Amino acid sequence: MTAPPGAGNDGGWALGVDSGGSGLRVALGRAGGSSGFSGAAAAVAERGPVRTGASGIDADHLLGLLLPAARALLTEAGAARVEAVCVGAAGMATLGAGLRAALPGALAPALGARRVALAADAVTAYAGALGERPGAVVAAGTGMIALGTDLRDWRRADGWGHLLGDCGGGAWIGRAGLEAALRAHDGRPGGSAALLARAEEEFGPVAGLPALLYPRPDRPALLASFAPQVARCAASDPVAAGILASAAAEIAATAAAVCPREGGPAANGTAPGGGVVVALTGGLFRVGPPLLGPVRAELARLLPRAKVTEAAGDPLGGALRVAAGLAAGRLRLPPDPALLTLHGDAL
Repeated sequence: MTAPPGAGNDGGWALGVDSGGSGLRVALGRAGGSSGFSGAAAAVAERGPVRTGASGIDADHLLGLLLPAARALLTEAGAARVEAVCVGAAGMATLGAGLRAALPGALAPALGARRVALAADAVTAYAGALGERPGAVVAAGTGMIALGTDLRDWRRADGWGHLLGDCGGGAWIGRAGLEAALRAHDGRPGGSAALLARAEEEFGPVAGLPALLYPRPDRPALLASFAPQVARCAASDPVAAGILASAAAEIAATAAAVCPREGGPAANGTAPGGGVVVALTGGLFRVGPPLLGPVRAELARLLPRAKVTEAAGDPLGGALRVAAGLAAGRLRLPPDPALLTLHGDAL
């Protein structure tokens, strides 16, 4: 962990937080610069997800992880307080009521924060990928969600979890690959001998998959762990290639659903995606050309005038960008009761 330089503009210190399935990370920077912040330093507060319960995301657990890491960054920077904080959390939209009730009041006395943003992780992924300009972002990892904005409103598609949606995401691909393996094991149509071999290398005899998978609380992650194997088989196995082609169609259709229309939401009859930027972010796209090729082809078909680009940064950078915008009093991303709530003075 390295400390950011103490020098900077007068926008104050900003703190970004990214809470997801892989853990909780914290970043500190000065508000300012072309990215919205400068001199950023980051720390890992916890390598594991924040607890959730019947009342949603556990605010006490999150604060217990966040505050020591934030204070350590402030100490190394020689700073006494932060001007603004953005907490981006997986599940904020549906499980974040406790965070919205507890965090603004807790972060003000603990860190001196005058302004607090609480965001869904899709919003911080958007801010990291595209900053504060109109467009659409597809975030694909274990799950899959797309978010778009014209800077007046947000449009969301999917992100409904592995049982009801996340179509085209890692768990979706992995489940389809394991189904094809089981079909080959049974001798049913649609099976793949290549995927059967890969599944048995990864998990042992496939007849044991139900006992391995069904009791696990991390079923989506276990399913998603097989997605890279599907991608590795795609060049020589038509079933694997077909799974990725179907995933690409789902991802592109979800992106098209959230693309702003030219002239804004009231532009009747205007096709979505006219000249907008669509960014692809998330760990799933690291499987590379076997998935990225079909995704780009489907996006070109559905959104021929859109510019498809890689993400400029990650959700932690996006959280820091939102916090820096708040600290400087110039955040352009629109608030939303579920996706992005702003708390504090002059908001």
